[in-house]
Amino acid sequence: MPKAHSSEPWRALPPEIADLLEPELEAIADEILATIAGEVPAYARPFEGSFGRGVRTGVTEALRQFLELIRSPSGARPGREIYVGLGRGELRQGRTLDALQSAYRVGARVAWRRLAEVARRADVDPEVLSLLAESIFAYIEELSADSVEGYAEARSRLEGERRRRRRALVALLLRDPPAEEQDLRAAAAAAGWRVPRLAATLACPEDQMDRLASRLAHETLAAPLDGIGCLVVSDPDGPGRRGEIERSIGRSRVALGPSTSISALAASWSLARAALQGIEAGALDGTGLVRVDEALTELLLFQNSGLVARIGARRLAPLEDLSPKARLRMEETALAYVQHQGNAAAMARVLDLHAQTARYRLGRLRELLGDMLDDPDARLELELALRARALSPS
Repeated sequence: MPKAHSSEPWRALPPEIADLLEPELEAIADEILATIAGEVPAYARPFEGSFGRGVRTGVTEALRQFLELIRSPSGARPGREIYVGLGRGELRQGRTLDALQSAYRVGARVAWRRLAEVARRADVDPEVLSLLAESIFAYIEELSADSVEGYAEARSRLEGERRRRRRALVALLLRDPPAEEQDLRAAAAAAGWRVPRLAATLACPEDQMDRLASRLAHETLAAPLDGIGCLVVSDPDGPGRRGEIERSIGRSRVALGPSTSISALAASWSLARAALQGIEAGALDGTGLVRVDEALTELLLFQNSGLVARIGARRLAPLEDLSPKARLRMEETALAYVQHQGNAAAMARVLDLHAQTARYRLGRLRELLGDMLDDPDARLELELALRARALSPS
């Protein structure tokens, strides 16, 4: 007897075995279908409509094509698309491949038992009988692989479409002026996203977007916008959500915009994006999650750096003739002054100085800045300029 091909053992079967088995195909198909209905819960229903036609076609064609392979082993295996289609169909029905794989195993078992009975009655050589068994199970493995391929292909397409719809939804959510509510809800339904009462946007480097989205709750939307990763996070202020978000982010450099209604997400995104730029520029502390609402002053100074620099040039001009070390001491002293309303004891504590030294510095500061220290508007501008310099020392 010819040696069997390792992956296609039916190539070594004598062609006449197909003629022996062919009269039994219809009865075998009926028994396979009945056994599948009895043993596979997902298929325990009448084989009617498109579902029934698909399963019946799959069984009868599998048997017929198996005999064709025995008769013409050198030809290509026909009908792959049927089994690829069955895999796609399982995804459309919302099932895993478990039921279909079980049905394949049932089919192989019943087919082998019935075909073996026919072969034994015909006194088929035991080696041929053994090869027939090997061929049946190898053939079923190929059909199963086809269905796995179809399922994976369909899932990839579905996920691609879902991703496209979700990215379109992000763009719609961030429109300014806001999109009509009915349009937004229709797009959310198409994307499989439940519209929350409140949400926030999170800005991150684009190459971190997918990783962060996978760590956050499944309600999170993600899309790249102008080279920045944008995540829409549902209910960021809900019970336990703060810790959950922080654990998901870890030490990634990201900015979380304010929590808002859906109609105001564009403003949340504008602030989150600006904060990320501030993190990357070193103007905001970028270790872990930066919440915009907790860094508004730093963000204000970063976004208006040109204007603040002009304020600083005017208000801090009296310090420019000092040496760099002396200027830095006076800037530290001036910032402590405006922050503690000129309280020398409080200034000494924050500057870690002896009270007498703090009073000396305060006297020197008055010599340099004069009436500026008593003018509320001047003090406000002075504090802005000093805070900006503390964030980005020259």
